Amino acid sequence: MTLPAGAVPGAAPAASTSAPARTGAAPAGPAPSAGEPGALLTRLQQAIGRTVIGYDDPIRALTIALACEGHVLVEGLPGLAKTYLVRSFARALDLSFHRIQFTPDLLPLDIVGNVILDPKNQQFEFRPGPIFANIVLADEINRAPPKVQSALLEAMQEFQVTVDGRSYPLPRPFLVIATQNPLDQEGTYPLPESQLDRFLFREVLQYPAAHDEMRILETQGAGTVPAEPRQVVSADEVTELRAALRATYVHPDILQYVAAIVRETRRDPKILVGASPRAGVHLTLAARAAAALDRRSYVIPDDVQELAYPVLNHRIVVRPEAMRTATPTDRSAGSSAVLRGVLEAVLARSNAPR
Repeated sequence: MTLPAGAVPGAAPAASTSAPARTGAAPAGPAPSAGEPGALLTRLQQAIGRTVIGYDDPIRALTIALACEGHVLVEGLPGLAKTYLVRSFARALDLSFHRIQFTPDLLPLDIVGNVILDPKNQQFEFRPGPIFANIVLADEINRAPPKVQSALLEAMQEFQVTVDGRSYPLPRPFLVIATQNPLDQEGTYPLPESQLDRFLFREVLQYPAAHDEMRILETQGAGTVPAEPRQVVSADEVTELRAALRATYVHPDILQYVAAIVRETRRDPKILVGASPRAGVHLTLAARAAAALDRRSYVIPDDVQELAYPVLNHRIVVRPEAMRTATPTDRSAGSSAVLRGVLEAVLARSNAPR
């Protein structure tokens, strides 16, 4: 693989047999400017990390999604600060933000808006719903039935909604960040596969580490209300972040690597339903954004390997027998551990470019 002009020789790592931790450190050079993507991520992590502790990696994932204009599904048990994380992320940006609380009695028109009769002029006019914002928090999305969940399908794919036969464009950038409880929780409805495939990432939040839990108790155990993070990223900087993604170089060998990973999910005997072509597009976009945040103008295999799990874990269906043959440790850790093991095996069989 030949790197673009100006690239640092030796930056691309050798093939890896599993999905490694992020290693794409920036080459040595001048200190980044305040508006540079890597500095933008640092500011977000610092601002949000004052009150949302231990979630630097999810904040990075949300920033990548912002650059890609992709949607994120945040999953975790109750009490893990899913909603607070998303709200804090949105508050740190100079973008419009609406929150929709999904409940069983919610209607699709409560989300997209409705055409009503204005009594003043006796004319029908469209009243936009809360979907009309740059960042939309769909809180506990799987508490609502599929009819309500489907109200987001057109918005997530085509960045518009259609009401009474007329289409209305949504503000850009536009991304839906949905939270959900695990499906074995009472009163939940599974999201249809067509909607899951529209999410760029599924971020599965885990319990905090011991030192992070101590910090949570120290900062929030007194019963005081945590302060909202201050706005640290302007709308212009978000535009520059998205431009940095478009300017990031992707070598044809990297594209071939992404295609090999996606196709391998369709051949794996443990996988019943493999990843769609949209998954490959999303993985490429996310890798470009990750490279930009790591202050590189080109994508390396580590970028793809880092993001393969969050991009693919909600797009594949593992055969039931794969769970039965999993190790006792993986079974006790739940389906996420089994999914991770299956996808690590897929990466091991897909030769990374050197």
